[in-house]
Amino acid sequence: MIAVLQRVLESKVVVDGKTIGAIDQGLMVLLGVEKNDDQVTADKLLQRILKYRVFGDAEGKMNLSLQDVSGGLLLVPQFTLAADTHSGLRPSFSSAAPPKQGKELFGYFVEQARNQYDKVECGQFGADMKVHLINDGPVTFYLKV
Repeated sequence: MIAVLQRVLESKVVVDGKTIGAIDQGLMVLLGVEKNDDQVTADKLLQRILKYRVFGDAEGKMNLSLQDVSGGLLLVPQFTLAADTHSGLRPSFSSAAPPKQGKELFGYFVEQARNQYDKVECGQFGADMKVHLINDGPVTFYLKV
């Protein structure tokens, strides 16, 4: 699984003109699912995201996690993260999970996140989403498990 974490002051996902998920300070996470991913992979990535230290402490050093600052978590499915862009002028999605597997694993990820953390919002798998955010820093990290 692939995650792009963005530390945000606020973020929201809009589908058909309606906000379906929104957070204030926290992490907006774009989540890509690859063919070989499973629930074990999802669990490992979720733990990293919840504990990843990207928020500033009293001295301004990135020593605090999402849990430490009680920030929001906005999970957005994005299959294009699994694209192979090594050559050519068009991405290949041969390593991306098929839609059924991707949807199931994204759903599992959201369910586990909500079981372990109380401030979770999400986008909609397969929808044409408009993602709005104010990146704080900017601070952005790419995680792969």
